[in-house]
Amino acid sequence: MYFVFVLSIGLQRVAELVIARRNSSWALTRGGREYGRGHYPVMVSMHALLLVSCAAEVALLRRPFIAWLGWPMVAMVGASTGVRWWCAAALGKQWNSRVIVVPDAPLVTRGPYRWLHHPNYAAVAVEVPAVALVHSAWLTAIAFSIADAVLLGVRIRTENRALGY
Repeated sequence: MYFVFVLSIGLQRVAELVIARRNSSWALTRGGREYGRGHYPVMVSMHALLLVSCAAEVALLRRPFIAWLGWPMVAMVGASTGVRWWCAAALGKQWNSRVIVVPDAPLVTRGPYRWLHHPNYAAVAVEVPAVALVHSAWLTAIAFSIADAVLLGVRIRTENRALGY
């Protein structure tokens, strides 16, 4: 079942990329400017490798499902996924996996953006280790949490500069 779980997350990521491509086109036709183009392929690769690493660690190192850890992590993945889609809904066509700023577009302050500048990144920071820990892939959880922290540092600085924070 874990491999189906990981596959379902991968399919969500593909759906997000399709939506992002459509929203990118919308933003660019309205004069949007992209920032941080260089880190984007690294980010996409890291998220794909996370899923591969989760499956590989569980299969190759025979990581067990530990109920007291796994079920709360499933809940954390569900909650973080809900927050990420709430972010997408709040941003509407301005939501993107790329950093594209449309001139004169209002800064979104509804939904989770009422409380945080980057709620999507907070959700991702929870989701990365939780996906791995659902089936006790602790090496993947540690390695990708560190990689994600470094990448989110770059991403947040890029986005803050682009938005004028």
